[in-house]
Parts: sequence; C-alpha cells; structure tokens
Amino acid sequence: MNKFGDLIRSKREEKEMLLRHLSAELDIDTAMLSKIERGEKIAKREHIEPLAKLFKIDYDELFSRWLADQVFQLVENEGQALKALKIVQKELKTLKKNF
Repeated sequence: MNKFGDLIRSKREEKEMLLRHLSAELDIDTAMLSKIERGEKIAKREHIEPLAKLFKIDYDELFSRWLADQVFQLVENEGQALKALKIVQKELKTLKKNF
C-alpha cells in the first residue's frame, strides 16, 4: 500500500515538476522524496500541509492517506491485523462519541 506516495507522484507529474524541484520546496533530499513516492520511506508530518497547498489537495484527505500508509506498514505482516484494527475502530468510535 502506498496511497500517499502514489498521489504525490501523480500530482507532481501532472504539474510536470521534477523530483529535484519538489524536494527543494520541501527542503529534503531528492533521493528521500523518491523513496517517499515509492513507499519505501514515510514523509514527515510537517510536509503534509505544504504538499496539500502546492498540489491543491484536501488536507484531510492527504493526511488520512499518510496515516493509513503508516498503519498499514505497522500491521501488514501481522496475522491479527484485522482483529486489532477492528478493536481500534471501536475505540475510536467510542472516543468520538465522548466529544
């Protein structure tokens, strides 16, 4: 799963922007950005807002993809992943009701 990186690459290519130009915008190494786009590394949280603004992507959508990629990476090889995620989902719903 690499929803965040796939979206960033797609938007960058739509704008005909080179990796080195976007990496300069984010003040990160070009190789690091390439790894983020391929799903080999996770972008820093602080990069989400500038990317959302630059590519005119809804911040909540981009943040959700970023977070989903991290969760997936954490549980992808766990046999009890779905069960654990259902527990988390239930807890989040309970937490949301209390606000």
